[in-house]
Amino acid sequence: MKIVLGTDAVAGAHGRNAEEFIYRVNDAGILPMDAIVSATSRAAESMGLEGKVGAIAPGLEADLVAVQGNPLDDITAVRRVMFVMKAGKVYKNVR
Repeated sequence: MKIVLGTDAVAGAHGRNAEEFIYRVNDAGILPMDAIVSATSRAAESMGLEGKVGAIAPGLEADLVAVQGNPLDDITAVRRVMFVMKAGKVYKNVR
């Protein structure tokens, strides 16, 4: 079964998407890479957008998030967002 990460942005939950990664890994036993894929390429595929977003590849929109640390070793690294780019425009860049 393919599972995607998403949100309906219920009241009070906006900006807390990182916690869903952590719950899936720590509580549900999902591998960190599987949690990341569920929010990127698999989510894009589920919406029919795999030719536009969901991967880092030529011709796709440059939507990137970089975190401090390696989320494959410590999934809580997703809480420490250092860089955000959407459609090639930088929105956050902590040095």
